[in-house]
Amino acid sequence: MSATDRRIAVLGAGLMGHGIALVLARAGASVTITDPFPEARASVKDRIHASLLAMGGSEPETGPILARVGVADSTQAAVAEAEVVFEAAPEKLALKQAIFAEVEAHAPETCILASNTSVMPITDIMRDLKLRGRALGTHWWNPPHMIPLVEVIRTEWTDDAAANDMMELLAGAGKTPVMVEKDVPGFIGNRLQHALWREAISLVERGICDAVSVDTVIKSCFGRRLSVLGPLENADLVGTDLTLDIHRTVLADLEDRKGPSPYLEALVAQGKLGMKSGEGFRKWTNAEADEVRNRVATHLRKLEGILEG
Repeated sequence: MSATDRRIAVLGAGLMGHGIALVLARAGASVTITDPFPEARASVKDRIHASLLAMGGSEPETGPILARVGVADSTQAAVAEAEVVFEAAPEKLALKQAIFAEVEAHAPETCILASNTSVMPITDIMRDLKLRGRALGTHWWNPPHMIPLVEVIRTEWTDDAAANDMMELLAGAGKTPVMVEKDVPGFIGNRLQHALWREAISLVERGICDAVSVDTVIKSCFGRRLSVLGPLENADLVGTDLTLDIHRTVLADLEDRKGPSPYLEALVAQGKLGMKSGEGFRKWTNAEADEVRNRVATHLRKLEGILEG
């Protein structure tokens, strides 16, 4: 199913919401976006325009895309004629539940309802809805207009038709959707990512190496092939027998605590919050932090150009 001419509502005009709206409008959908803050509503089309230019778009190309984006003053107005609703509000359970209660009161009964969240169980967000079969999760990765993946999360109530429709919509918009069949915290991507982060923190905590060494190993070694060779492809490439032998040796020594690292907790307690405070696992100047952000954005733009070419 193509995104062309679909009526989409996006609730939240921040970093995630404006990126989701950009993707869908660029794919031909008619998008209505809203936000409880007037400043966010007033600036969202300018921010979409800036993001399109940053992705390499030209001024003539941005006009038709922006013309497909409307801004509504309320949730009711945004969802009244929507075929699909994407909620992109802050990660607060009560807030998301309240938003979907309002959406259900005003959106068509045939409308698919999707919550964008990184780790929150979709079942908890949608449990009080009357028509839960049309509700699911869509975890767009940040920045949503530059990262291809979207995880589509089913709850125990999600209808096959709603799940399949969402997968087709996202694929038609140029995204790479994957189906998460069971609603578990963190879904697929964040479970994998934070398993890696847990061991990375443990290596520093145990004095095995410093933070710079951890990041250097990943960026200069297996990180270079991760975009073209997934871990299970890699296991099959080297052989499941060799993988088993390695696991018999190394897994017993990997970090397996069930809670957060005391080292991480201490950093937060000391106000060492990373780049925004000037220090986290390492110290950062403003220039160093900006260089990292620019490096990531440049890399993503180059990668998108390579893949499209």
